[in-house]
This record gives sequence, C-alpha cells and structure tokens, in this order.
Amino acid sequence: MKRKTIIIIVFVFLIVILTLYFIIPKPANQKGYETEILVQDLNTPWAIDFLPDGKMIFTERGGRVSIFDKGATKTVGTITVTQIGESGMLGIAVDPEFNTNKFIYLYYTGSNGNRISRFTLNGTLKNETVLIDRIPNAQFHNGGRLKFGPDGKLYATTGDATNNQSAQDINSLGGKILRINKDGTVPSDNPFRNYVYSYGHRDPQGITWNPLTQDMYSSEHGATRNDEINIITKGGNYGWPLYQGNESAQGYIKPLVVYTDFTLAPSGVAYYNGVLYVAGLRGSQLRKITLSIDGNSVTGQEALFTNLGRIREVVVHDGYMYIATSNRDGRGIPQSGDDKIIRIKVL
Repeated sequence: MKRKTIIIIVFVFLIVILTLYFIIPKPANQKGYETEILVQDLNTPWAIDFLPDGKMIFTERGGRVSIFDKGATKTVGTITVTQIGESGMLGIAVDPEFNTNKFIYLYYTGSNGNRISRFTLNGTLKNETVLIDRIPNAQFHNGGRLKFGPDGKLYATTGDATNNQSAQDINSLGGKILRINKDGTVPSDNPFRNYVYSYGHRDPQGITWNPLTQDMYSSEHGATRNDEINIITKGGNYGWPLYQGNESAQGYIKPLVVYTDFTLAPSGVAYYNGVLYVAGLRGSQLRKITLSIDGNSVTGQEALFTNLGRIREVVVHDGYMYIATSNRDGRGIPQSGDDKIIRIKVL
C-alpha cells in the first residue's frame, strides 16, 4: 500500500474518532460531587428509608429487607414475593413514631396482588398486619412507592397494571396515588371516601414533598415517552389514558414537566432546597430539576451521574443524597459491583 494511501486512511480515521467524541453524549460533569459506594453486589435495590438513629433500611425486589449501619449490612427480613417483571418487593416507609411503635411499612406483590403491610422491627421484621390487599398487579406497571407525608398519612403509588381504563375508575386501586391512615383505615377527609387521593395515573413510581409549601410531587412513566413530573392535588385527575404529556382538556391536570424527546422512565424522586432530583431508569441519569421560588415552574434542568446505568431510587437525608442502581433488573447491563447504593454530598 502506498504511503500516501496510508496517510489518507489514518487521517480519515482520526476525523471519525474526533467526530464521534464530540457527538456521542458523555457522562455529566460530576466535579464537586463527593460520592461513596456504601453497599454493592445487590440485586435490584428498590427503595430506601432511614430509621430515627440514622441507620439506612432498604428493599431488594426479590424480597429481602436489609439495614446498613457503620459499613455493615444485615438482612432483617426475607418476604415471600411474586417477582415477575416489575413486581416483587418494592416500597418501604419507616413510621414517623418508630421509636415508640417500631413499625415498618412495605409494598410488595403477594399471592393476591400488590399489598401494603405493616411489620414490627425488633431485630427482624415480625407480626405482619396487611393494611391493603388486592391492589392490581401485573408484569408491568405496579407503582410501588411508599412515603409518609407532612400530614402523617401514608401515601402509596399504584400502577394501572396494564389495564389502563382502571386509572379513571375512582373505585379501583389501580393507577392511583393512595392516602392511608397508619392503621389501614380511610382518612375521613379523603376526596372520594376511599383510599384514592389522585387518579388518572399510568405508572407513578416516585413521590416527595416541598417541606415549606407542602406541595406534593410525583414522577410517572408515560407511554411512548411522555414521562411526567406532576404536582399532585387532592382529588386531581391526571388524564391517563385519555390524555398524557402535553395533551390535556378541561378537568385534567397537565404535568409540571413532560419528556417528549427522550425516555427518562422516572422512578424515585426527592426534593431538596428548591430542586427535584429524579431517578431515571431508561434515561440512565439522576435528573436535576431546578424549581422557581413558588415551586410551580421549572427554571433549569441537567443530567447528573449518567455513567451509572439505570437509577431506581433517590432519597435525601441529613445533607446527603442516596441513590440506588437497578442494572440487574433484567433491562440493564450490570457493571462491576452492581447493584449499588451510593451516597452523594448534596451541593
């Protein structure tokens, strides 16, 4: 091969490499974020919460519940779950009065569908009390997030379980955000005199609150993109399956944010100091959404930690963010040490 030909080939190769370097998306600049891997070699950690003494408690989708404390992980319960597709052991919430009652709440898929149960934690999880059973379940769209609100009520997100018409039926538990008394009864001020707090949801997997305004935010998986971040109002109808994304009509609440140009597949969501942090599964990122002072509009967005793969959960606790990867959930590409729970100093 002539020298001139070789030079041309090398030149073209370099041009291709440089072009790819500039056009292929690269991990977000993480300068300034202090990260630490707390736990690794997990199998699809789904939800994280904290005990009053600062110990971290978390679920894995196969049914395991564990506590992380001072560098060590201890299993405190292994619940028999039905794990098919997106179902299994999902949400967890620690009772605000845990120091006196020792209650832990779990959302998981059992033999009769998805359920919300209360357990007593005394060394291990014991004394299950089923609060709500027969929440619609399916291979996909199970919702699953549990959180206590500022009002002391327990909130739960439920998916439409691939029966999209159920989301508009206020007598169905599918495609909703539920509001529950801690003993499993219906709060007297719920909008429909049942567990339903808001409806018209497809597959909401995250909820959080602004502690100053008490505004409630939720993340929701759309169909063919159209992933949403919503501000949740009591009795509100969020449109699915009649409307989604930027579509709307009188009587239906439009989202705060909608993603139409890429799929984020948002899951856990946390609020901190005027910012929403959203865990992105298919988007493979932690989405940072900066809010206006009143929290009702968006002033900026950026993608963080785009080199970790699928991110399932984000929680803010004592000035740190805790995120969980979900690369072993059957849809990701596991990396070394997956799955992980990572602690990040909040800026």
